[in-house]
Amino acid sequence: MSRMVDSFGELEATSIFCPRCKRANPVRKSLLLVLPTGTKYDYACSVCGAQVGGKTDSDSSEFHRIASASRRSPSNLDRRASRSTD
Repeated sequence: MSRMVDSFGELEATSIFCPRCKRANPVRKSLLLVLPTGTKYDYACSVCGAQVGGKTDSDSSEFHRIASASRRSPSNLDRRASRSTD
């Protein structure tokens, strides 16, 4: 059997059914967690604010970017703190 080609890539929800409003409404996407395995997002109804869904992508580049920045950060913070106390 041949491999199926991923023709959709990453899908983004623009509207989701809201159980509180009883209709499909536009959603607000917000970052929930940055994990080593990917990034988790939350979708909230833009009318009432109820949580209506979520998404986890498998792109771990954001995690690695934050992790590498935090490894460099403490030395910069130590230098700034010592300058402010002088």
